[in-house]
Amino acid sequence: MEGITEGVNSMSLGVDNEKKNRIQVSNTKKPLFFYVNLAKRYMQQYTDVELSALGMAIATVVTVAEILKNNGFAVEKKIMTMTVDIKDDSRGRPVQKAKIEITLAKSDKFDELMAAANEEKEAAEAQEQN
Repeated sequence: MEGITEGVNSMSLGVDNEKKNRIQVSNTKKPLFFYVNLAKRYMQQYTDVELSALGMAIATVVTVAEILKNNGFAVEKKIMTMTVDIKDDSRGRPVQKAKIEITLAKSDKFDELMAAANEEKEAAEAQEQN
């Protein structure tokens, strides 16, 4: 798995690999709602967010995007699929992996929903302290 990560990090697709609003999703490292909450924070800062994944992590990216859309936080801007060659050290030859990039933009109700969620969180914390 580390070889795949290194391959992804060293890929050059002729685009800006250091996009500040890109989240590269893994299906092994973090729980699903880590990515949902991270995407919300990115949208607060950048107005849109790009979710990117390879191989088996594609299902996680699609799920994160659907959660954000169904809860009214985001609208779909662009979906791109492709295959990329990843150097596999164990086999000694490049391996093709599926890749997806989903770009989501803030919905019109995003700020209202975030404010409501923060109020609920503060109320729950205040109740916990009592």
